[in-house]
Amino acid sequence: MDEAEIRDLLTAGLGDCELQLQVEGNKLLLIVVAAAFDGLNRVKRQQMVYRLLGDRIESGEIHAVSMRCLTPSESPR
Repeated sequence: MDEAEIRDLLTAGLGDCELQLQVEGNKLLLIVVAAAFDGLNRVKRQQMVYRLLGDRIESGEIHAVSMRCLTPSESPR
């Protein structure tokens, strides 16, 4: 799995966002900070990310995803 491709895929779908990405084999750890999450609960935020990664999950390229999805106002930075 190419980390740059995953990063491009997520930024294209979420717009301006901050990403922390860790790839270990076919497992993906994400921390995403995006204004696109404003007004959405945790489940809806995760569903957005899963939709963007859907083809790669279905193909088995990505087996497991652990994520934390935050709005800019929720970000500790």
